[in-house]
Amino acid sequence: MNDSIYKQALGEDFHRLQPELQEYFSLVPGSGHYGVGEGVFDVVGCRQAWLRPLLKLTSGEEAFFPEYGENIPFRIENHAHRDPFGRSSLTARREIRFPSHSRIFQDTTSLMESADGPRLVDYLGRFRRMVTDLNVSVTAGGRLRGVSEDSRLFLGPLRMPLPATVDAKAYAEQWWDADAGEHGMHRIQVKVIQPQIGQVLVYAGSFTYRLRPYLGGSSAESFLPRYAQPDRWENRV
Repeated sequence: MNDSIYKQALGEDFHRLQPELQEYFSLVPGSGHYGVGEGVFDVVGCRQAWLRPLLKLTSGEEAFFPEYGENIPFRIENHAHRDPFGRSSLTARREIRFPSHSRIFQDTTSLMESADGPRLVDYLGRFRRMVTDLNVSVTAGGRLRGVSEDSRLFLGPLRMPLPATVDAKAYAEQWWDADAGEHGMHRIQVKVIQPQIGQVLVYAGSFTYRLRPYLGGSSAESFLPRYAQPDRWENRV
């Protein structure tokens, strides 16, 4: 099946998404195109100043970052591909342009088969050392809602499930705002909350989106530009 990973995970509910979201989440491996979004985050980063030095220690992972800002421009690229293990996947690479420097935030969402049907798992960071189960649904208004569930860390050969007392959950919502800008815009809102310390990360803003052909016209299902590839792949869940 060459449906997008979100269409397979949502099943018939996919058709309840706003039409613009259906288009956004329909990218499939081998299409010869990738998605480019450009816009502005109204807010982005860690609001808690005391937590930022800790996040700075992990900033090299390209999964979290210590800065916080408002009205920050950003760019996202979405690449649908087969990962090295044959799974249909979507790799997202975000460049967040803070005044002092830019931060990269990247992840790969892969489709897994389970006894309960297709499900999504999300690998975070340049080394893909953390994976979370991703539960997606459609709201009554046709928005896409995503909630991260249990998380695991991979440290060498070790697979370490994070207990609920320390695990942080991400709550995301994306929708089409027909009244934004001249022709409408995509909007996204994400909050990462840890039960003991509260909000760890937030980003919310609007952006335009379009598809672009790959240079050279590559349509191989496994194709992913070198700059968008992680430093390490992981297939453990």
